[in-house]
Amino acid sequence: MSMKLCIIGSGYVGLVSGACFADVGHQVICVDNNQRKVEMLLRGEIPIYEPGLEELVLKNVAAKRLRFTTSTEEGVDGADVVFIAVPTPPQPDGSVDLSYIEQVAREIAAVLKKDQYRVIVDKSTVPVKTGEKVADTIRRYSKPGVVFDVVSNPEFLREGCAVPDLMKPDRIVIGGNSERAVAMMQKIYEPFMAPVLVTDVNSAELIKHAANSFLALKISYINAVARICEASGADVEKVADGIGMDRRIGRNFLNAGIGYGGSCFPKDIAAFIAISDHLGEPFHLLKEVQRINAQQRERFIDRLRDKLWVLRDKRVAVWGLTFKPDTDDVRSSVAIDVVRDLIAEKALVTVFDPKGMEKAVEFKLIEGAHLATSALDAVKDADALVIATEWKEFSAVDFSRVKELMHTPLIFDGRNLLEPAMVRALGFDYTSIGRA
Repeated sequence: MSMKLCIIGSGYVGLVSGACFADVGHQVICVDNNQRKVEMLLRGEIPIYEPGLEELVLKNVAAKRLRFTTSTEEGVDGADVVFIAVPTPPQPDGSVDLSYIEQVAREIAAVLKKDQYRVIVDKSTVPVKTGEKVADTIRRYSKPGVVFDVVSNPEFLREGCAVPDLMKPDRIVIGGNSERAVAMMQKIYEPFMAPVLVTDVNSAELIKHAANSFLALKISYINAVARICEASGADVEKVADGIGMDRRIGRNFLNAGIGYGGSCFPKDIAAFIAISDHLGEPFHLLKEVQRINAQQRERFIDRLRDKLWVLRDKRVAVWGLTFKPDTDDVRSSVAIDVVRDLIAEKALVTVFDPKGMEKAVEFKLIEGAHLATSALDAVKDADALVIATEWKEFSAVDFSRVKELMHTPLIFDGRNLLEPAMVRALGFDYTSIGRA
């Protein structure tokens, strides 16, 4: 059954959700207050890189199932269900800035009409009890007689594979305190053929923070194990394989490296810690997860410094700027942090990333670094090569040519992308994480 959906916010979550909902037959209108972004979308240009997204958007725009506007009133007026998918950035104390959510709730309240039932859905990652605040705000600023329910429907999209994650999800979580609202949400998700978990609103809101925090815990755990591997001469990759073969644990997120980053894990862990502190139940385990993660980058820079002795005026090539491969997202990227650390020590840094260069420059994240046109261009006369993001194309580079171009054949692989025996056979001095 086709439904009319409005999605407010056209970033990674909103745009992917809108395109996928349209692709299964729903009528979708995406609202964004960024005029430039909406104009780009109306021209058929996609403001973010996500594999498969451009084709999906263009297909459904052509089929007239997907539209874009800057008008909240236009979006809400014809919709059965309104999704809120706006940013929830972190604040200095780790708590979440909910001002965008509050603003959108007020905008929705102002245009809701009497006796026209609407379901308002929190799609953004928000602290527990946000749904109650959204409902209170809409009641406070709407006209008398407005009928609505608020639902929590957290997203579990991984950048780089967000389209398949939404089209074939592990589970769909619907947090609602109204049977009518839950029934409408179930209709939206009928075409996706995935397990549906129905909970109360508060439980749904907690699920997202708890899930991301657990995944980050796995990463910090294997990074802590990697340190023991380095001290003992063991291989963290083999250790992770052995752990991951246990079906109770699984191999995913047991990849040692220079730490997690991105727009979700650091923010969600900090938020969960802040939520727990506010509720009087401090989450000390997650504070240790944060500490281990921060130390991974510091240890990596120490190893660079140990090999090069003095970083000042050393030419260092850095492959990778995005927080993970197959995205152009450079928000809270550990790769960016590594570049900044090197620049702070007066190293001469040259960077290359297949998709993240433009945004890193636009957001002024790598000022002082030289921009290369290719992976090979970046390593010319370099004293060391740092692999900071595990793009597959980096492993396919001709490393014989890399060695010819570099001044000193030193590789620091912060993502364990390369096979140690292969690069060492070519004459490189190779350092990775948790491997001899």
